[in-house]
Amino acid sequence: MTTRLPHVPHTPRSDAADNRARILDAARAVFSADGLGVPIREIARRAGVGPATLYRHFPTKQALVTEAFADQMRACRAIVDEGSADPDPWHGLCLVIEKICELHARDRGFTEAFMATFATPTEVTESRAYTVKTVTELARRAKEAGHLRPDFLVPDDLILMLMGNQGIRAATPAAQVAASRRFAAYVIQVIQASPRHAPLPPAAWLSPAHF
Repeated sequence: MTTRLPHVPHTPRSDAADNRARILDAARAVFSADGLGVPIREIARRAGVGPATLYRHFPTKQALVTEAFADQMRACRAIVDEGSADPDPWHGLCLVIEKICELHARDRGFTEAFMATFATPTEVTESRAYTVKTVTELARRAKEAGHLRPDFLVPDDLILMLMGNQGIRAATPAAQVAASRRFAAYVIQVIQASPRHAPLPPAAWLSPAHF
């Protein structure tokens, strides 16, 4: 004889959790593909909810952006911490440049969020401030060690690097990452006090349609 398990109703709380998860999934996908300029109504439509439901979970677009990129912000902090902990500041700085460029190459929306100016402080702006502070100290140590050119500036050149990396448009996500790695290698050679011109990573296929 088969024993039937009691039916567990789908509670309003679980419905709300499902809606929140769908909204965040839709926001990440849309921001990654089209940037932060996508209207809230479009994100709600992609998530299969009404705008009112979206606003109940995220009263402002700023709050939605912050939550959507929480994982990337934690990853960014972990990268700069890893680089800062390296006893060789030049090696640590190179690691930060390579990994930060790859992290941003995987998500266009994250780069926009990282560089955006929000009306009130958020985890995004706090993480950006932490990143800039940590990279500034790492760059100072690399200059003192004689490996980093003395005119490299943080945050100016760091932002310039991210803007250049953001402009990469490749045919596939894998090619996007490959192109970013090559770009990071160029950046490292340019900012090194005595460039050694080490071999670059392989070139990626950049479709003419993206030019």
